[in-house]
Amino acid sequence: MIDFNIPPFIGTELEYVKEAAQGHKICGDGPFTKKSQKMLTDMLQVPAVYLTTSCTSALEMSALLTHIEPGDEVILPSYTFCSTADAFVLRGAKLVFVDIRPDTLNIDENRIEEAVTDRTKAIVVVHYAGVACEMDPILAIAKKHGLKVVEDAAQAIGSTYKGRMLGTIGDFGCLSFHETKNISMGEGGAIILPTLDQRDEAEIYREKGTDRSRFFRGQVDKYTWQDFGSSYLPSDLNAAYLYAQLLDYDRIQGDRMRIWKRYHEAFLPLQNEGLIELPFVPEYCGHNAHMYYLKLKDLTERTAFIAFLKECGVMAVFHYVPLHSSPAGLKFGHFSGEDRFTTHESERLVRLPLFYGLTEEDQETVIRSVFRFFKR
Repeated sequence: MIDFNIPPFIGTELEYVKEAAQGHKICGDGPFTKKSQKMLTDMLQVPAVYLTTSCTSALEMSALLTHIEPGDEVILPSYTFCSTADAFVLRGAKLVFVDIRPDTLNIDENRIEEAVTDRTKAIVVVHYAGVACEMDPILAIAKKHGLKVVEDAAQAIGSTYKGRMLGTIGDFGCLSFHETKNISMGEGGAIILPTLDQRDEAEIYREKGTDRSRFFRGQVDKYTWQDFGSSYLPSDLNAAYLYAQLLDYDRIQGDRMRIWKRYHEAFLPLQNEGLIELPFVPEYCGHNAHMYYLKLKDLTERTAFIAFLKECGVMAVFHYVPLHSSPAGLKFGHFSGEDRFTTHESERLVRLPLFYGLTEEDQETVIRSVFRFFKR
């Protein structure tokens, strides 16, 4: 069976994990955490990036930094993972789901402003499949109404919008280093601060409510409990694993792009015949080959397609069930306007195997299997 995903593994990860262990500093904010954060700040060209235990944790920090209070409203797409919503629900926010665009599957920037009320506090955008949302009009809406913009860039490390790195454009950005992502630390994430305005506040939330970070910089003579917070620091063992992959980021990305382009070229004839739709990437967006998906006719055809590929030894999977249709979504939020595309697109999307190290032979098997389904 060709797996849908295999976590990236370069081969040097365990050397750095061993080095971390032998250095007797394996808790949070150890040497490899600092090295990884430095590499990320340089790569993203921002003043501060903090590793976290997950992208979920990074999103929770963004909710704290956005000062969400009970009764505040947060606008977001329904086509996303539950962590995007959970982070704000935990602060007492009411979720306002808006429809997605059928081309990129990102939040429809033209449906956001009609969802704004006097209780709206933030807009949370999700860069699906590493393809950017339309950030310019979204930022304009946020500025007009005095709202914060949080970028859920879990899938988007290295992707760009008009030359700007995703996660660095809004007020806060959140990355994921889960095993399904382009580079991984098993479980982990990062919060991006495009400015230093809230650095001290972010460090306090991340360090269990203390000013420990300021103490280590010599800014205070002892650290004390300053505010509420949590332990969002990953183990330095995880950071050491990530550090190895950051060093080989270009090799991992090059391999993923090769696979993505091979799929795209191979399946263009099927799209030209009207049998499927392929991923759409606007010309001003640079994507990171996070996933390759096909859009089939409907749910019935997708179900048959997934079953057929499994018979061929290929693991293909669908993706999100829209949050607004889930028990928690119904409990904590509502859909603004008409659901024209969210449910329809979610029911026909299927993701193909794409991971670092996928062989050309296995990719060819995937491609042949897809063609066999449509040429039966």
